[in-house]
Amino acid sequence: MRESIALFWFRRDLRLEDNHGLFRALSSGKRVMPIFIFDPCILDELPKDDHRVSFIWEQLKRMSAQWLEKGTGIQVYYGAVETVFEQISSIYSIGEIHTNRDYEPYARQRDEKIARWAEAKGIAFHTHQDQVIFEPHQVVKSDGTPYLVYTPFSKAWLSKREQTTLEVYPSEENLHQGLALKEQMVDLAQMGFKPSIIQAPHALTEDQRIADYAQTRNFPFLNATTKVGVHLRFGTISVRSLVRKALVSEENTYLKELIWREFMMMLLWHFPHTVQNSYKPVFDRIAWRNNQEEFTAWCQGKTGYPLVDAGMRELNATGFMHNRVRMLVGSFLVKHLLIDWRWGEAYFAQKLFDFELSSNVGNWQWVAGSGIDAAPYFRIFNPEEQIKKFDQDHKYIRRWVPEYQEFTYPKPIVDHKMARERFLQAHKAAASILN
Repeated sequence: MRESIALFWFRRDLRLEDNHGLFRALSSGKRVMPIFIFDPCILDELPKDDHRVSFIWEQLKRMSAQWLEKGTGIQVYYGAVETVFEQISSIYSIGEIHTNRDYEPYARQRDEKIARWAEAKGIAFHTHQDQVIFEPHQVVKSDGTPYLVYTPFSKAWLSKREQTTLEVYPSEENLHQGLALKEQMVDLAQMGFKPSIIQAPHALTEDQRIADYAQTRNFPFLNATTKVGVHLRFGTISVRSLVRKALVSEENTYLKELIWREFMMMLLWHFPHTVQNSYKPVFDRIAWRNNQEEFTAWCQGKTGYPLVDAGMRELNATGFMHNRVRMLVGSFLVKHLLIDWRWGEAYFAQKLFDFELSSNVGNWQWVAGSGIDAAPYFRIFNPEEQIKKFDQDHKYIRRWVPEYQEFTYPKPIVDHKMARERFLQAHKAAASILN
């Protein structure tokens, strides 16, 4: 009779330490087979040199090499998820499957399907809380409905956090419970991909950086942010470890950013239709101009507004953009060029290293004014004033737009005052349709 084993299914938790689901699998009393599945349903939508795919693949190689020291190699597959599980179950006797929960719409549907498959096979399917401190249904109003404004959500989150511990799951101490396996690693080329030249930023989470975060975070010319977005997105860092660090600091601005991330996750979980539709219906009735040439100029960083262009060029070159600049370029696209926020959201989804559906959709709707807890629709950033506030000496601009004072630099693509009035009129006209 074949030995009954436990599978641990890596997804958005690409680390061996303080990994809740992995810890539970390794504590199950069964030998553990670690797997990762590159899903064509996700990969088929991506460019063939996608930097996120390269990052995941490289991280899996590092993790597998580390675990191989204990005799276990991670098994990395490419294929439809259910087909891969069928393949594994034809070779091994699977007693249970462990994985960490994912809250995005596609992931929820996928996991429900695998749970049904496992039940039909008599396999226990266990999911665990790992990528958030509180799950989307855990911080809600007293009547069970979701918060629609961040500030009361954050107060409820902080109050609830005082009643719980940030438990450490020492999964790295139990790697010897892995099944004796050689590494099985699908190659990038086998999936139709090639290595990307864009590398992920290193996470910078030293205590002083977090303590100074409130004073330094708004200035893009400073290397003062923690760059943890991609590492939270793919779980190479435990969110619990970051919250523990943030709680040590007397300044809680950084902690509030982590709470904002969970606020965005909560909103998408409760309102999945916001991926395609504006939360505020008026924004789906605006007569967008959606000028393709102007959109291309925005994408390429050639709008004639140096801070906007610097942000877009940083994004295209590195897969990263400073958060303050993200707000400006988003506002500029929607409110200066009158281009549908979904165009910008899709472009960011393609380019951002730290792309996370809930944050991308939520933040784009926030800056457009179309979402829950939105910035007012009539808040329209003046790009020149933003330079005075956040890049007065043009250090950031000079780095990414060195020609901004030369004759070759394009004239502004649109007049700020005219664009502001045009957007307000378009919003007024859309609102009148609903009334």
